[in-house]
Amino acid sequence: MLTLFHPQSGELRARGVKSCTNVVLHGWLKEELTKIVATLPVEPEVNMEESRTLWQSWQAGLQVRITLRKDPVPLRMLLVMDNLAGHKTPEMVLWLFDHGIMPLYTPLSGSWLNMAESIQRIIKRRALECQHKETTDEIISVLEATVRGWNRVPTAFEWGGKRAARRERSRARRHALGGSGACTRRAIRRVPTLTQQWQRACQLTH
Repeated sequence: MLTLFHPQSGELRARGVKSCTNVVLHGWLKEELTKIVATLPVEPEVNMEESRTLWQSWQAGLQVRITLRKDPVPLRMLLVMDNLAGHKTPEMVLWLFDHGIMPLYTPLSGSWLNMAESIQRIIKRRALECQHKETTDEIISVLEATVRGWNRVPTAFEWGGKRAARRERSRARRHALGGSGACTRRAIRRVPTLTQQWQRACQLTH
């Protein structure tokens, strides 16, 4: 299932195919990406130096950087893709550059960083669970029908991941201090007030 997913809106574009060669994948990507770029708001004009700086800013920190065009067109969109050789062919990368699209590749063995992987699992489960389809055409039909159903009430995705989970656990281990936003890593031993000491003494004498 060829998939393009927009996390902020939850919109899903997908097509079931019987093979996923570069010819099939790239043809579909170009068709869909052209439609998407056409719907984007018109960007304010920037000079060539500002445009180049914006493209380069998205390569900061990357171990492997794609050689950008000397005079890039204005950047319109970011496209997160798996780190597959077929996604890096010069013809495809140059086509993306010419349409203002910056490809960003997930690390090797890091497909979980691509939200398209998550939406594919959801669609597959909804479409095929507890069913027994006998032909490829039947599978494609039910998958694409499920995608249309998803887009009627799309759900936006927010990034979480393992690091976010670790930060949540770290925050849970902190102890908030009353009256401020400060916290401590371990609970503060509370000293009983004079009233609490007197009440405890009264309980012991009865």
